[in-house]
Amino acid sequence: MPTEYSLQFSVNYSKNLTTMRKIKVLFVCMGNICRSPTAEGVFSHLVSTRNLAERFQIDSAGTHAYHVGDAPDLRAQKAARDRGIELKHLRARKVVSADFEAFDHILVMDDENHAVLKEACPIDLSHKIRHFLDYAPHLNQREVPDPYYGGSYGFERVLDMVEEASAGFLQALQQTGDL
Repeated sequence: MPTEYSLQFSVNYSKNLTTMRKIKVLFVCMGNICRSPTAEGVFSHLVSTRNLAERFQIDSAGTHAYHVGDAPDLRAQKAARDRGIELKHLRARKVVSADFEAFDHILVMDDENHAVLKEACPIDLSHKIRHFLDYAPHLNQREVPDPYYGGSYGFERVLDMVEEASAGFLQALQQTGDL
């Protein structure tokens, strides 16, 4: 039987969760149909399984407008679905200048997209842009390879890397007190 104190704590805890500022994360690759929506889906799934979804606003975008409005590549969807992660509801979009202000963390998949964003970003906001794999240093890689022109193995490899970096990013947020 809940006590008056436990009920009050529960109400206060719920209020605190709903009034806390969300951590806004944007994952970026070139076309926003393979790597970045995979990262969005994996990280969303991770925070959901840890009951932290209400603390985040998670999105993905591309540096180029090749696929605006398209769902993620079917191979990316299948690889993610095989791991219990659904991507079919996502739609590609292009990074816009307002993203630099709106998001706390802009996590890029490779050097090329990092350079494109750094060039477009106001200097006072450029600290928000980081390589996603910086959060998985044990992989000894800085870039998530683009699987678009390869077979299904490439999408599995991307998922492995993204899962590692997602866990590392969440851990970094917890260690710095941001979460």
